[in-house]
Amino acid sequence: MNYLIYSAILGLVHILVAATVSTLQRGLLWNVSPRDEPAPPLTPVGARLDRAMKNFLETFPIYVAAIVAVLVQGRASPQIELGSQLYFFARVVYLPLYALGLPFVRTLTWGVSLVGIVLLLYAAL
Repeated sequence: MNYLIYSAILGLVHILVAATVSTLQRGLLWNVSPRDEPAPPLTPVGARLDRAMKNFLETFPIYVAAIVAVLVQGRASPQIELGSQLYFFARVVYLPLYALGLPFVRTLTWGVSLVGIVLLLYAAL
């Protein structure tokens, strides 16, 4: 359960980092506007942070579903702990790797987070 909370906090970090960089690059007036016009493009790092946030938001609901499934069933095993740790720590590392633009290491890290989810799903079956 702790890793679920840690991961939710990490999700907020992703959102805050991406929003802060976006606001710094596009300006506060753009950020508070209704954004009816197309957004000015972000720099490569800003765009990477935005994509990293979106990627986190794609995987997090699946992770939550897997955690809820094992908790509802009252399952406990080292596999569940390992799956949660793999997901969380890989996602922690993923954000700076993506910001730095390290393609192969970033993709490998993403894969490790998915292995964590798969372990949880397998434990839930």
